[in-house]
Amino acid sequence: MVEDARFEDGGERPLYLKALDAEDLTVISALVQDAVVPMGEISYKASERRFALLINRFRWEDVEAAERRKRPVERVQAVLVFDDVMSARSSGVPAGDKEMILSVLAVTFTPTDDGAGTVEITLAGDGVIALDVEALDVTLKDVTRPYVAPSHRVPTHDS
Repeated sequence: MVEDARFEDGGERPLYLKALDAEDLTVISALVQDAVVPMGEISYKASERRFALLINRFRWEDVEAAERRKRPVERVQAVLVFDDVMSARSSGVPAGDKEMILSVLAVTFTPTDDGAGTVEITLAGDGVIALDVEALDVTLKDVTRPYVAPSHRVPTHDS
């Protein structure tokens, strides 16, 4: 019998995930919720059709283990890469301030024809980065060891 993977199966290993459809992207979106990224760590290379962010993501997959072991919650630096990007635009994102910190709320995909569509990276404070893609091709890869979350708390979304 084949079983679905569970968060606990990942242990302490870094994540390295690929999303090629909207269902896959929901997993990546959940894992990057509450990630923070300085504006200077966002890059769009039109000639390579690649949009990338170096994020500090909250390790949602580790919350239960941290609580059970009574240790602090963690963050980890990760690269979030979107390939096959034909254009990128933003709304509600101030330009020019490379030190400004953005907070990711969700990543969604709206398909159009033949697998093309628009990826939206929704940010706290009503900001949105929209990527028109030829096909959905997203990679999330942890690139550092986890570190104690500076707030020492699980992010909340109080109204």
